[in-house]
Amino acid sequence: MQAPLSGVRILDLSAVVSGPMATGILADQGAEVIKVETQGGDLTRRVGPIQGDMTTLFATINRGKRSIVLDLKQEAARAILRELAEQADVLVENFRPGAMQRLGFGYEQVKAYNPRIVYLSISGFGQSGPYAGYRVYDPVIQAVSGFADAHPDPDTQEPKLLQTLMCDKITALTAAQAITAALHGRQATGEGSRIELSMLDAGLSFLWPEALYNHSFLDNPPAPVPEFGARQKLWRCKDGWFAMIAPQDEEFAGICRVFGKTELLQDPRFANMMLRRDNIDAWRAVLEPIAAQQMVRPFVERLAAEGVPVGQVNFKADLAHDPQIQHNQSLMESDYPGLGRVRAPRAAARFNQQAADPSRLAPHLGEHTRAILTELGRSEASIEALYAAGVVR
Repeated sequence: MQAPLSGVRILDLSAVVSGPMATGILADQGAEVIKVETQGGDLTRRVGPIQGDMTTLFATINRGKRSIVLDLKQEAARAILRELAEQADVLVENFRPGAMQRLGFGYEQVKAYNPRIVYLSISGFGQSGPYAGYRVYDPVIQAVSGFADAHPDPDTQEPKLLQTLMCDKITALTAAQAITAALHGRQATGEGSRIELSMLDAGLSFLWPEALYNHSFLDNPPAPVPEFGARQKLWRCKDGWFAMIAPQDEEFAGICRVFGKTELLQDPRFANMMLRRDNIDAWRAVLEPIAAQQMVRPFVERLAAEGVPVGQVNFKADLAHDPQIQHNQSLMESDYPGLGRVRAPRAAARFNQQAADPSRLAPHLGEHTRAILTELGRSEASIEALYAAGVVR
């Protein structure tokens, strides 16, 4: 079966995570992605465990792409980029607002010679406005979007940053969906489109439904309710931890049976979901000492057998050994010449008859420069001249 985005050509001028992860998702779905890099390469080539010009962060979000290095300060490099833009279905960039226009590759400039282009611009805060010119990385957006306040320190309730690139990755998922929607729309109209996406808007829209539900009814608002998940905590066993939540009555009944505390079912403080939420400390105080005497895996299995929503905490080093992850073949190993095996997740969305391809590797810096120039019709002599002048690498 042909991959769903087979035949779609994406020109990726983005860097770090938000744009590259978006185009990486589309590459997994069959798109041809040409990654344009500077002489120094994408910043993520130097973030995390590194071998040569490759880190596992870079390898995971850039697999299946081709890399060309262009010094866009030089006119000859911009001429090459224009040829690539003329042939592209999609252009993705996350330069600071105004930079692409100054290079000669703003949306209107590219649209003039490629009206079918789907042109996605990712910014931190937006293309205009009081913060538009700010430099941005993920923690900045976590702060401004409300993520830091929505996930406070459990002891002090002070705002706290998540230890993951949450807003970058949310933006990437939003970008990938928007691009495929625009490509679908182009089939009907024959015209491309401009997509503006800010990390702030992506983070805010992702966070809002449950984290801001006390701030949504504006006219005659009801009394605030406890913040979603604010009182949910992990459960400790002898040899590990598990998560358990039981909003429905039958789920709470299953908990009580496994813990041997069915008398809690007769306690009016725990008669329904709202009461159990308000009195969670009371019933946890009864059950926590029992959980602490259990071995986590068999106890989780007993709870699951009673219909309780439950899951064991997997520590990062143990994820590859989880039986469900192994069953799903969620992870794959790729052989990188000179680097050895690199483990990474398979594409989460599985299309029937499209098998995971561990041979689709992330590119070394400028690995495909010569091949791409040859495809553009450059002679060997002219390619050598471009290398000698530092136009390409």
